[in-house]
Amino acid sequence: MGDFVGMTALELLHGYRKKSFSPVEVAAELLNKIERLNRHVKAFCLIDRDTSLAYAREAEHRYMSGNARGLLDGVPVAIKDVFYTPMWPTVFGSQIIDPETTLGCAAPCIAALQRNGYTPIGKTTTPEFGWKAVTDNAIDGITRNPWDRDKTSGGSSGGAAVAVSLGLSPLAVGADGGGSIRIPASFCGTVGFKPSFGQVPHWPLGTFSSLVHVGPLASTVEDCALMMNVISEPDHRDIRAIPRRNIDFLAATEGRLIERTGKLRIAYSPSLGYVEPDPMVVSNVSASVMHFQELGAEVVEVDPGIDDASAAFGCLFCAGIASIFRAMDSTRRQLVEPQLLEVAEQADKLSLPDYLDALKWRDNFVERLQEFFLKYDLLVTPTLPITAFSAGANVPDNNPGSLWYSWTPYTYPFNLSGHPAISINCGFSGNGLPVGLQIVGRKYADETVLCAAAALQNQQGLKRRLPGWVDSV
Repeated sequence: MGDFVGMTALELLHGYRKKSFSPVEVAAELLNKIERLNRHVKAFCLIDRDTSLAYAREAEHRYMSGNARGLLDGVPVAIKDVFYTPMWPTVFGSQIIDPETTLGCAAPCIAALQRNGYTPIGKTTTPEFGWKAVTDNAIDGITRNPWDRDKTSGGSSGGAAVAVSLGLSPLAVGADGGGSIRIPASFCGTVGFKPSFGQVPHWPLGTFSSLVHVGPLASTVEDCALMMNVISEPDHRDIRAIPRRNIDFLAATEGRLIERTGKLRIAYSPSLGYVEPDPMVVSNVSASVMHFQELGAEVVEVDPGIDDASAAFGCLFCAGIASIFRAMDSTRRQLVEPQLLEVAEQADKLSLPDYLDALKWRDNFVERLQEFFLKYDLLVTPTLPITAFSAGANVPDNNPGSLWYSWTPYTYPFNLSGHPAISINCGFSGNGLPVGLQIVGRKYADETVLCAAAALQNQQGLKRRLPGWVDSV
């Protein structure tokens, strides 16, 4: 049996086609590794060996008979536990949902993955209802950073990012309502892509539906692009999804940057004009940004001229939290994370004018960003102003605010605006923790963001590697 841990989806597909190894061999080895490592990091909340291997055997049979299905046949994918799957329950990291309940339906991204032959390798951890930017809950405990297990993985797609970072799954699907794909990608050293709003359909539409974007996590930009080719299929259940655009996102990552896009004009903003990032983070990101000049792009250090969006985002986000719990009886409320319930109760004090003012502010904010992107093709920032902090804490030490969006100022603005944004690793801090760089593009220019990210990833020349402790467990 080969060493499949850490192989990319594209590498696995190449091996399947050559019959160098089979989907069953790959799934079996990854499941063995998950069973050994998961207790140390809590990346997975559901592991079902029999079901995963049954999917892998079906894929193996298709390859042997020359009838491979779709773009991901036999490729393992980890699923954040906020997406409905027909074979497994979905409990959103919450004790108030019966873990024995299986609805038998598939979220749009899961249905698309099924049509393309994936192997579901397990469901990954999330904080309760994905409400915060670290990952822990009363059922599964704390999801830990693979590079330092005393640190947080970030969230809310923390389990997905840890699974990818440890090579336990080449691909994962996550949801991003304020940074929930990009934040753990930054902390765990993976790639996390939030597409343009509506590019990937989402259902059911909950109380955060105007903020949530579905997207991939992977170890490479190319793998993210491959997955985008699969999950971008339209679905009639999402009333906000955009029509099919027939874009080959993987092809967009191939070839030289300047040949694909022409001479890009890139704005680099270390602070957005109001953030105070850690100088070490800025040092890493600034050094990486300079690679764009080597690739033929023009880089200008300039702020986008936007205001701090925390008040408007906080209003819309907290109103969504309140809506979840408003009709819940006291018995079930006792099972909810206390701080989450506290946010819901505080949000009940918001008025309709407060909410409408936030929507109006959001419109003006998006208009200013749209004007900015008339001058620049891309905006580059740090993904986060810090590296990972202590596991078990919701906010870093000495943080001025108590809620997660007080320490994630670079991510949630682009959930308000709906622009595509990706986080890629740009190096490590002095204490060995990953640093993330964010690339934001014009609305619906997802392929340009992926193209630039792939070019930068390959120009940096950072070698993919696993945390050192993995081989000793």
